[in-house]
Amino acid sequence: MAGYDDRDGKIWMDGKLLEWRDANVHVLTHALHYASSVFEGERCYGGKVFKSREHSARLLKSGELLDMPIPYTVDEIEAAKRAVLEANGFSDAYLRVVAFRGAGEEMGVAAARNPIRMAVAAWEWGSYYGDAKTRGAKLDIAKWKRPSPETIPTAAKAAGLYMICTMSKHAAEAKGCSDAMFLDYRGYVAEATGANIFFVKDGEVHTPLPDAFLNGLTRQTVIGLLKDRQIKVHERHIMPEELEGFEQCWLTGSAAEVTPVGQIGDYRFEVGAMTRDIARAYEALVRA
Repeated sequence: MAGYDDRDGKIWMDGKLLEWRDANVHVLTHALHYASSVFEGERCYGGKVFKSREHSARLLKSGELLDMPIPYTVDEIEAAKRAVLEANGFSDAYLRVVAFRGAGEEMGVAAARNPIRMAVAAWEWGSYYGDAKTRGAKLDIAKWKRPSPETIPTAAKAAGLYMICTMSKHAAEAKGCSDAMFLDYRGYVAEATGANIFFVKDGEVHTPLPDAFLNGLTRQTVIGLLKDRQIKVHERHIMPEELEGFEQCWLTGSAAEVTPVGQIGDYRFEVGAMTRDIARAYEALVRA
């Protein structure tokens, strides 16, 4: 497959549809040097982007949290996404919406006078974890920890927060794993590098309290599906030694969707009935 910089298609950038290979930025773009960038990852099913407006609203909120006011409304972002899908002829696709500080008058840490730019791209993307969707992903336990919300805006979907994710996923893949699970700064179970995490014990579900990481839209959706089924959901702090007592585990995210987990470190889990049921229910919901 061609690199992501060398494909046919259209990308929306700053109000215009450009040829894919022409959607470029200058090397002195502020975001490249100082991580002044926020983004959304979304999936389109049958021509409809799941939770589309919620994603657009969250992008604007992330910009606010980074003191980076994005010069587009939710309606304008929605129109840009529709334009990209139509221009590329996609019905089922992954969308990436990114807003960032561009090149401008300033090239130090402060760059309030530099323009805020935005781009929307889409491509066809299958299962994020490959065949782990059926057999269960294998996770490493990352050496890095999710930071305190006093040190960084953890409620933002910001590019800078993914630095330790890239390093941790690389380390996990080198060990033959699909991904890595983070603990947070206090030692509680947090999330995977790009997905939230759920556990099952005695017919009830336990998931980490999102007080040091992003409360994912897919996470919220899955909690709703569980409650619709009268399944008790405990949102709480989870210690890593508790993993030994959990029976099932899965990950959630726009890219990951609902992916079962078969192993985290030395702990093993079954791809059980509840995991399969929730995965099917999520698939039915996004395609409804």
